[in-house]
Amino acid sequence: MSEEKDILKFVTIGSVDDGKSTLIGRLLYETDCVFMDQYEAIKNTSEKKGFDNPDLSLITDGLKSEREQGITIDVAYRYFATDKRKFIVSDCPGHVQYTKNMITGASNAEVSLIILDAKRGITEQSKRHGFISSLLQISHTLVVVNKMDMVDYSEDVFNDIVAEYKEFLSKLDIKDVVFIPSSALKGDNIVNKTDNLSWHEGTTVLSYLENVYVLNAYNKFDFRFPVQMVIRDDPFRGYAGDIASGTVRVGDEVLLMPSMKKSKISAITTYEGSHKEASQGSVVLSIEDDIDVSRGDMISKTVNVPHVDNSIDAMLCWFDSEPLDMNKKYLLKHTTNITKATISEFKYIIDVNTLHRTDKQTMEENDIGRFRIETFNNIFFDPYKMNKATGSFVLIDEDSCRTVAAGFITARSKDKNIRWEDSPVSKEDREKRNGHTGKIVWMTGFSGSGKTTIAKEVEKKLFNTNHQVIVLDGDNIRHGLCNDLDFSEEDRDENLRRVGEVAKILADNGSIVICSFVSPSQSQRDFVRMLAPEDEFKEVYVRCPIEICEQRDVKGLYKKFRDGEIPDLTGLGSPYEIPVYPELIVDTNTTSLEDCVDKVMEII
Repeated sequence: MSEEKDILKFVTIGSVDDGKSTLIGRLLYETDCVFMDQYEAIKNTSEKKGFDNPDLSLITDGLKSEREQGITIDVAYRYFATDKRKFIVSDCPGHVQYTKNMITGASNAEVSLIILDAKRGITEQSKRHGFISSLLQISHTLVVVNKMDMVDYSEDVFNDIVAEYKEFLSKLDIKDVVFIPSSALKGDNIVNKTDNLSWHEGTTVLSYLENVYVLNAYNKFDFRFPVQMVIRDDPFRGYAGDIASGTVRVGDEVLLMPSMKKSKISAITTYEGSHKEASQGSVVLSIEDDIDVSRGDMISKTVNVPHVDNSIDAMLCWFDSEPLDMNKKYLLKHTTNITKATISEFKYIIDVNTLHRTDKQTMEENDIGRFRIETFNNIFFDPYKMNKATGSFVLIDEDSCRTVAAGFITARSKDKNIRWEDSPVSKEDREKRNGHTGKIVWMTGFSGSGKTTIAKEVEKKLFNTNHQVIVLDGDNIRHGLCNDLDFSEEDRDENLRRVGEVAKILADNGSIVICSFVSPSQSQRDFVRMLAPEDEFKEVYVRCPIEICEQRDVKGLYKKFRDGEIPDLTGLGSPYEIPVYPELIVDTNTTSLEDCVDKVMEII
């Protein structure tokens, strides 16, 4: 059976006439995803307009007004596939007044494809698009400098644009950026390389999209289930909804909010029947106890609960033509919950050109700013950066029923007198004093593969050369920080979540943090990777055949497993997911300890 292709969701955004629709049309046409009769119709329309070549933008501009004006107004979704991947692309409008359409199209994207016009260079909209990509926490950004044919395919023009836009993006929370010069009209660097851009040594647009490694953005750690509907059919009682994040299993202890009562999951049902566990989809959950639960309530695990509060700090993107009214009550829709809300504090509006706070005191259409919001009832939320599903909301005008803003929660405003304290010593100051940046070096592999041995030797070498370094070892962590956890799948996830958060704090304070953990799941390792900037996380796969690890059996775990003293052991009783794209692989069965240490030192 052939392997199922993965799906990449990406969004194309750019200023008016930058060539978004033409670029997507070119991708669809050159990957044979355009029907012949559709192509002939486009060809005939283009000839009537006096064009020398078929106008491929017509493939995606589906509205009559779009075809007449030659612009994109609404979000157009297109699907295509190659031998390597399937794609869902959102073609978003470039006009400032369609910012809300752009946010809609980009909200579920894994890659942001920003298109710049080589002749016009960086515009205010270009900066707005970069800022929104950062605000929405899109993992990867591909910047296509289009219409290179209009500047005679000049390498200098391309390099100037790259330098200017890189400087702007460096101020944002964007971790991975790639630049590609192209001409969508002529077909340069879209699907195939051409002589016109022979000076560019990088990849093409399609090749990038086919090969970019995208971490699973789904949060597998924090179980969140907003109740959408209560289903009663005596004696059956269940709660229907979509699992926003995490995994749930029959027998799990859960917390029901807002009542804050505990119960256990007695059944998980879908249209396919009963299941023992579920994640990421529509389900009906039943609980053991008779507790009042209704639409808008939230179900979570008892060990990892969302924030419960009626006061939040949030970034707002204002959609409405009417400005924000600080004296007005709005409806706030968050997951399945709707409550009345007021804007209690106007903090600032961002100038997307400079990224500085402005003195503007009125929130108008397409403005982006930070506010404090008070809700009439508690909501159950996480910061958007940690959980997109429970960290976002919309504001609705109660009178007109118009959606007036999209919001992204940054924190809760009154956190039981707990707030993050910024250090007077900046990260940059620490790096300057240390002479190196902070990093997380995550070493994964079977028990007995040699992770800790390598970690200690690397620690010694770094310490002797005046580096700030620390090793976090799995056994040591379980003696203190995680001594309340066992080795169930849920508790192993929680163990690594805590370790990741500690490692991030240490790395942000300038230390090189070497983490030695079996961490068998790719999702566990990806979670920690997402906490750190891309160049500050290094995954090292310490490879060794399970037979050799068992022969070493440094801690006696393999013998205990064979004797039945422990139920599961990674590699024998439970699976280990080999890292997909580690920064380094060291094989301790064929490579000496000294060489392994040297290889790790090279990536640090």
